[in-house]
Amino acid sequence: MRTHTDSGRTVPHPHSIRRVVAGAACAIALALAPATARALTIFACEPEWAALARDLAPNATIVAATHARQDPHRIEARPALIAALRRADLAVCTGASLEADWLPMLQERAANSRVATGGPGMFFAADAVETIDVPSSLDRGMGDVHAQGNPHVHLDPERLAHIAEALAGRLASIDPDRAAEYEATNARWQADWATRMAGWRERVAPLAGRRIAVQHSTFEYLWRWTGLRPVVDIEPLPGMPPTPAHLRRVLDRVRAEPPFAVVQTLYQDPQPGRWLADRIERPLLALPSTVTPEGRSADLPGLFDELLDRLAGAAGDRP
Repeated sequence: MRTHTDSGRTVPHPHSIRRVVAGAACAIALALAPATARALTIFACEPEWAALARDLAPNATIVAATHARQDPHRIEARPALIAALRRADLAVCTGASLEADWLPMLQERAANSRVATGGPGMFFAADAVETIDVPSSLDRGMGDVHAQGNPHVHLDPERLAHIAEALAGRLASIDPDRAAEYEATNARWQADWATRMAGWRERVAPLAGRRIAVQHSTFEYLWRWTGLRPVVDIEPLPGMPPTPAHLRRVLDRVRAEPPFAVVQTLYQDPQPGRWLADRIERPLLALPSTVTPEGRSADLPGLFDELLDRLAGAAGDRP
């Protein structure tokens, strides 16, 4: 701080005093500003929703609870995640029971009424679209089956567009001062996404009817969108690791007419898939089921580019 001398006394320069007073006034004004004047804090249960939220609310602070090499069904309720959910204005999760084993515990410990189930800041993506494979009944012998249907809705690009529309509306409702911004970012996103979908449809047209072997139903929405046909599942029941006897039965079913590839996610154990792929002499594709921290699939368009190009490449190498 600059000073000057007044009758032998050293005192702050008047300009410095004015700067200090102005800075203090600014700090007080920021502290007293309404919540809507600051950027939102968003908690995303999965990386795909962090990516979508970042596209629609680029100024928000976003925390993702999981990453592409984690099984989103089974996450530890760590203290850092509890703290992040406690601070959140909005939580964006899949729903359809995908996070049933860990999200309720986080919500309870975070004690944030904004993101309690049913609260204005709790957004479940699966509520915005129709899910597939909804069971007519449930029992423990069916394996890891969700009562609300297959929860992996983000892997259908058309459903994802509906979810983006619904999320933009929710953002506007909890942050009305920026409603026009969310409407604009969503309009741009939707136009870009529609153009990309048109290109993807052309890319996947040759895949319709082609046979694949899968592990779990993670990509079922993508299979239906592309027309790919899963003929065997490495898992004997959803969520159950394959036994040697089950793998031998799977091999017997596809030996005469092998699928063009065996597909699994990045977080699944590669050994069962490798065993089958080696015996039918087909590639094992470990595909990202969500946005990755880096690389080509680091955003939603890149995720679909990566998935469709790798599937088309593998199918093109096989009859």
